[in-house]
Amino acid sequence: MFKRICMSTILFFSLVLSISHAGVELTFGLYTSDQPTALKKMFAPILKNLEEKMNVKLGEQVKIKIVHSRTYEQGINKLVDGKVDFVRFGPASYIEAKQKNPGIQILAVEANKGKKVFNGVICVAQTSTIQSVADLKGKSFGFGDKRSTIGRYLSQQYLVQNGIKASDLSNYEYLKNHKAVAIAVARGKFDAGALKENTYLKIKKTGAAIRSIASFPNMTKPWIARSGLPDKIRTALKESLLEIKDPEVLKKLKKSGFLPGNDDDFKVIRYSIKNNDLFFK
Repeated sequence: MFKRICMSTILFFSLVLSISHAGVELTFGLYTSDQPTALKKMFAPILKNLEEKMNVKLGEQVKIKIVHSRTYEQGINKLVDGKVDFVRFGPASYIEAKQKNPGIQILAVEANKGKKVFNGVICVAQTSTIQSVADLKGKSFGFGDKRSTIGRYLSQQYLVQNGIKASDLSNYEYLKNHKAVAIAVARGKFDAGALKENTYLKIKKTGAAIRSIASFPNMTKPWIARSGLPDKIRTALKESLLEIKDPEVLKKLKKSGFLPGNDDDFKVIRYSIKNNDLFFK
């Protein structure tokens, strides 16, 4: 009898010990707004820093694993279904996910030189005769992914505001990411294309013969927690993001830090999505 009690006691404390050392395992979702290998390198420093900060806040070991999705749709659905704990999305993807699952919450938004905005650009080949958006009538256009904020919704809204609709273009296609748009324009596959400014500048540095003919503002990307993430973990994650100031940690992300964000920050983009059909009329 005494032996059975001792064994039960040992098993109980062994279980408690294993739980106490299990720590917190979180999953961070990414989708292919850019090439997967580049994205993983981009986020590694920040995720490591988050682990270190959360270790202190939670008093236990935190491990963050990257879960990659091959498409925007897969990435959105993983957040909506709670298959990843937090993500960094483009605004349009956040709006779509919020519609499907109102329980998701913004943790923070990226800061671009201390602000919540950055630019999208419309580019053409360096030798192109196109000088303005008005010159795009009868020309071909490369958009980004169909769910891309800059690559589709904001760029199409900008074109409409400047007198260009789908029927005015000779043809157009949706490409898989911003880099693909830049390369396609540089190689003459399309007369013009829309992409984010950071990718545009990066591609130009590699020698791609492209130039910008227009730019338009976009909200920086939100970092979002899944619905049902425990309050203690969500709070620690939010606080840790807002505390990241180290330039070396932020270098690959090419942002100056993080700022508090909320759903109202994205009302202009929500409008562009709601009225996207104007481009096709």
